[in-house]
Amino acid sequence: MRLVFAGTPQAAVPSLDALLASRHSVAAVVTRPDAPAGRGLRVAASPVAQRAREAGVPVLQPDRVADPDFLARLTEIGPDCCPVTAYGALIPDSALRIPPHGWINLHFSLLPAWRGAAPVQHAILHGDEITGATTFRLVAELDAGPVFGVVTEPVWPADTAGDLLSRLSVSGAELLVATLDGIESGELEPRAQPPDGISLAPKLRRSDARVDWTLAAAAIDRLIRACTPAPGGWTLLNGASLRIGPVTPISEPDSEADLCPGQLLISKTRVLAGTGTVPVQLGVVQPEGKRPMAAVDWVRGIRNVGQPLVLG
Repeated sequence: MRLVFAGTPQAAVPSLDALLASRHSVAAVVTRPDAPAGRGLRVAASPVAQRAREAGVPVLQPDRVADPDFLARLTEIGPDCCPVTAYGALIPDSALRIPPHGWINLHFSLLPAWRGAAPVQHAILHGDEITGATTFRLVAELDAGPVFGVVTEPVWPADTAGDLLSRLSVSGAELLVATLDGIESGELEPRAQPPDGISLAPKLRRSDARVDWTLAAAAIDRLIRACTPAPGGWTLLNGASLRIGPVTPISEPDSEADLCPGQLLISKTRVLAGTGTVPVQLGVVQPEGKRPMAAVDWVRGIRNVGQPLVLG
């Protein structure tokens, strides 16, 4: 089939690579306009745009998919199908009607669970043991279209959102190609999503990522892993922001379990923080305006400032 692929972040690059290596033809790539990125916030092309240009594939970057000029260009290209992975914007009906086989989305959850922008983060946040990826036909309603196929993936106890998304982006890319193969051959028909089991996964913002140390250690662990690498779990110490990397819940000894929520206990080899249940061991932290560092190195610079060491 003749394809126009839509995607933007690094998680969409394996899909593009898989399509380029498939029997299908990628006539063009649609991605979000160049935007500030990185520590210096320099304007840069998306990872998908960079990969497409390396492969010699034309890149389209409309401000809005509904723009008449873009719709005319898409009609001119004449794709049979438009596969999508993490494009980052809604596709209007005017665009959905152009390819005969529609727009086929790769979504990183087992639909109808976790419809929305942050399915991987919410799977970790809510303690799911199994998640996966789904291919489905885009419709006007968010992530509600009929399903072509799924692939499952276990959520390991130490998985961050970045870890899990990295695995799903690879297995999902294989699913996407298999789905397009089945559509082309006529052997694959989509099935409507069940009405039960719908859950929503809105984008996690920085305000969502602030650690509440009164919560149970397991909940704090899941929150931080769900927010790693973005937007990043964080807390305050004496009014200054401190980014928190993944933590490890500690169950011994009993005396350490008496820490108040947010209270730090420092030794030569580790830094513990109190929670609503057992303490957690801090791993990598990042003070405001500084680089990430091990928690045991960070505390050496703050232990003698004469202020209480309580996170909040």
